[in-house]
Amino acid sequence: MQTWSQLLAEEKQSDYFKSILKHVAARRQHVEVFPPQALVFEAFRLTAFDNIRVVILGQDPYHGIGQAHGLCFSVNKGIKIPPSLRNIFQELESDLGISPPKHGFLNHWAKQGVLLLNAVLTVESGNANSHQNIGWESFTNKVISLVSEHSEHVVYLLWGASAQKKVSLIDASKHTILSTVHPSPLSAYRGFLGCKHFSKANKALIEHQQLPIDWKIAD
Repeated sequence: MQTWSQLLAEEKQSDYFKSILKHVAARRQHVEVFPPQALVFEAFRLTAFDNIRVVILGQDPYHGIGQAHGLCFSVNKGIKIPPSLRNIFQELESDLGISPPKHGFLNHWAKQGVLLLNAVLTVESGNANSHQNIGWESFTNKVISLVSEHSEHVVYLLWGASAQKKVSLIDASKHTILSTVHPSPLSAYRGFLGCKHFSKANKALIEHQQLPIDWKIAD
């Protein structure tokens, strides 16, 4: 049985990783940083390594108050559903007939084995991409590589150019890779809406003798 603790032990002892944590801690002294410190690694806590069936890649956390809680695209209950997530729910309804939930809290997916991983794990309030290039990308690239290397079959949903750049880290000979444009309102109409990635992901899982994901989110 593989665990995140075992697989990431060496990475977490590296100088660059310690530098990331030091930088984020220092910024928290001056500005609000999201998600809260206790939730930065929430995706790893909720989705055990041996349970990963699907990986969805995001860019960086939401930068509005109360939104980010450590899972890409997801927001806390009681927070207005962001436009990209609203489009994700629209595609879910079109693809699988699942009515959009009243909230955008995706913990139910994470607990089933959907790793909701942002390329960058922290952001400063009101300042998108503010923690790009401080080292998080090296860490999350390693995570993607480890999942590819140590898992027998995972479905990767690569939405948008940023996520698609990670394709070189994935062994396409043993994993399923589904790519389309980002669900953002700026691009969703160019291929995300109608992509049927949710049904295609479940079909691939079933073909590899894995349980499908229950994509329905209870209100």
